[in-house]
Amino acid sequence: MRSRGFTLIEMIVVIVLTSIIASAVAVFIKLPIEGYVATARRAEMTDIADTAIRRMGRDLRLALPNSVRVTDGGATIEILLTKTGGRYRSESDTTATADALNFSAADTLFDQFGPLSVLTGQAITINSDSVVIYNLGQGITSADAYAAAADNRSVIRGLPAGALANERRIQIDAKQFPLESPGNRFQVIEGPVSYVCANGQLTRYWGYPIQAAQPTAAALPTLGGASALLAANVGAGGCVFGYNPGITARSGLVDLTLIITQANESVRLYHEVHVTNVP
Repeated sequence: MRSRGFTLIEMIVVIVLTSIIASAVAVFIKLPIEGYVATARRAEMTDIADTAIRRMGRDLRLALPNSVRVTDGGATIEILLTKTGGRYRSESDTTATADALNFSAADTLFDQFGPLSVLTGQAITINSDSVVIYNLGQGITSADAYAAAADNRSVIRGLPAGALANERRIQIDAKQFPLESPGNRFQVIEGPVSYVCANGQLTRYWGYPIQAAQPTAAALPTLGGASALLAANVGAGGCVFGYNPGITARSGLVDLTLIITQANESVRLYHEVHVTNVP
């Protein structure tokens, strides 16, 4: 008994029918696949923008009072980042064991009430971090931590134990602070931080020296600090930062707009951050 195989005509018919069926199936599954890819892309863009905005918000909430400033048409924002703060002793006790901060002459040592609490992994850096008292912001030279003279800022040189168990003594460069804080407050800053939108990227800069005039996006890479990329694919005009110090200048508002663009689609996030400007 002789066996028979497929003829050429039968094979061609099978191929044609299979192609027709595959084309029909492709038409039905094309849109769902494209929808899934588009949804995944939008979710990724949203996640990138949300992570960047949250990172900026965290720094802004730790900004030194009255230190927010914006330049480059709203594409660059800068703050002085605080590590901690507290209240200084303003009066000595009768035993002369306590050390009050002297505002009538240069002083190098004062007591701070309570422990100096800092975020995990962010201990105070001696000979680098600085004490700032009653920062009123730009335009007031004697109370502007950005100013070249910086009369209200002094570098921390040591943290010896205080006379009492609940106190910490802070040693600084000799400094006569010009203005007392009504609430006896002080802040410890580690330095400036800038966020810059340029060339389709959002970048964070830190570790550079404090500048009297706010550095621009072009100047920041030349100041010797460090940088980290927060977001790429930032659309044209996709970063807009604004700052409103408020009527009383005690509670400012920073508004952040970030637009991420991929494959001709954009995701826009808007966020507002309240900053406390009580020095």
